[in-house]
Amino acid sequence: MHEFAHEFSIAAKTENLDSVLNFVNAHIEHCPMKLQSQIGIVIDEVFANIASYAYNPNVGGVIVRLKVGDDIVIEFEDSGVPYDPLGSETPDITLGADEREIGGLGLFMVKSIMDSVEYKRNGCKNILTIKKQL
Repeated sequence: MHEFAHEFSIAAKTENLDSVLNFVNAHIEHCPMKLQSQIGIVIDEVFANIASYAYNPNVGGVIVRLKVGDDIVIEFEDSGVPYDPLGSETPDITLGADEREIGGLGLFMVKSIMDSVEYKRNGCKNILTIKKQL
């Protein structure tokens, strides 16, 4: 279990992405710019998926928790429909774009960038925890 130093609660709507990015960036501004950029890409993908699918067509909340130490740990918690993003198949990136199945590349990218991606269902909550070593 992680002790999170920072927590941010917001409606899971795509127009709130900038607020989530600002929250995280305020706490990782001392990190290398490349790492900040990678974290931004990951947050964009994860938050967009929650905003698009967790409560559709309704809107619900998402809690973003952050801890910065030897690594950056970010946790996304929503009460939307149960969804384990790690249960989806890895896309075959050896195929051409016109031969591949639609979707799946965003999560593949998240897994490639981060050192650890974990999902758990806790009661009626989806909890996705991502980690990146500093």
